[in-house]
Amino acid sequence: MTEDPDVVTRRIAREALDRDDPTGWFENLYAAAADGEAVVPWDRGTAHQLLADWIAESGPDGTGKTAVVVGAGTGWDAELIVDRGYDTTAFDISPSAIETAHRNHPASRAHYVVADLLNPPADWHHAFDLVVEIYTVQALPIPLQSDAIAHVTDLVAPGGTLLVIAAARPDDQPDATLQGPPWPLTRATIRSFTAPDLHLIQLDQAPSRSDPTILRWRAEYLRD
Repeated sequence: MTEDPDVVTRRIAREALDRDDPTGWFENLYAAAADGEAVVPWDRGTAHQLLADWIAESGPDGTGKTAVVVGAGTGWDAELIVDRGYDTTAFDISPSAIETAHRNHPASRAHYVVADLLNPPADWHHAFDLVVEIYTVQALPIPLQSDAIAHVTDLVAPGGTLLVIAAARPDDQPDATLQGPPWPLTRATIRSFTAPDLHLIQLDQAPSRSDPTILRWRAEYLRD
């Protein structure tokens, strides 16, 4: 019987966490997937449905604008964004993920690069008109999430939009009960993406289409 991809992912993550390397498991997982030894549970072979829904509802025109996809993985979300006309940067801490993105999309106009959300390039400060963060913050242990959130919000340019999609959990669910990854985000955590000049303008919570017992946030923010 094939082992559950979620179980394999958590084992790979736990091995990295035990080495005090909380982000190293991304490369371990993507490298194993590239070798056919694991499956990346969130690699859907298509853009995330909540991102596609937002695109359909908002109809953004990226002509003359920049976008960045945080934790881009193998590139499906970035390809949807670049198709809207944005000059799109898509980054991941895993070199294997970026190599797979290049293989998946050999003629892409997106710029796939290796970078670390917790230590991003200085010239990305307030550089992007659209920032898309899907599942990256929730894949980090809770003590790292506030730092990761600060770096995500720092990417948003004046007048820019931030879209966050994440698994949800109740505010009263104790951290200690979570067997991550992922470590789903509370409403308070979703609201912590805001800043004095970065405002939450829409927050939706909906059940996952594949598993109605799992709730997802879709949050949109706008910088002054």
